[in-house]
Amino acid sequence: MKTLCDLCEFSVAFVAKLMIHTLNPDMMRNAFTFFLLLVISGLAFAQEKPITTFILIRHAEKDLTQSTSDPELSAEGRNRVTRLVDVLKKTDIHAIYSTPFKRTQQTVEPLASAKGLKVMPYQANKMDEIDNMLKLHAGGTVLLSGHSNTVPMIINYLMGEEKYKILDDGDYGNIIIVSVTERGKNAKVIWLRY
Repeated sequence: MKTLCDLCEFSVAFVAKLMIHTLNPDMMRNAFTFFLLLVISGLAFAQEKPITTFILIRHAEKDLTQSTSDPELSAEGRNRVTRLVDVLKKTDIHAIYSTPFKRTQQTVEPLASAKGLKVMPYQANKMDEIDNMLKLHAGGTVLLSGHSNTVPMIINYLMGEEKYKILDDGDYGNIIIVSVTERGKNAKVIWLRY
């Protein structure tokens, strides 16, 4: 069975011979068109793994007046959640995950509700869960709600390099989009604010 590379080599040789042995412009144009179509289709097949997009957000502002280790969102945080829904309402999202804290869940529940999705739990410090998401949602878009320390950790894990540091405690409103075909290879990162 011929590989794609073998087929391309054969096509290049065939088109070169045809162009050398003919002076017919129509035949040369057809051969060149055939060659271009073959190269384009070869490039399409070369992308074997689908692109999976992760949208990572840190939870919105938490209510610091609550004396608990699991506070709810503040009024400012709830306003930010409304903006998040507005920003992502037209985005095709296949799954929404949150760590098991009120602030992370409350940040994404309105968006999940608007999209008819259920917020699924995940443990941000277990990278095998990120690997499972990559497999389960291959070619789709996944939104993760996390924390100032876990969001950069997951970005770095998907990229396969330690590039991003812990977010400042008062830094809210980041939307980080990471597109990957395979963890640690050719990840693209877009950092936005809302």
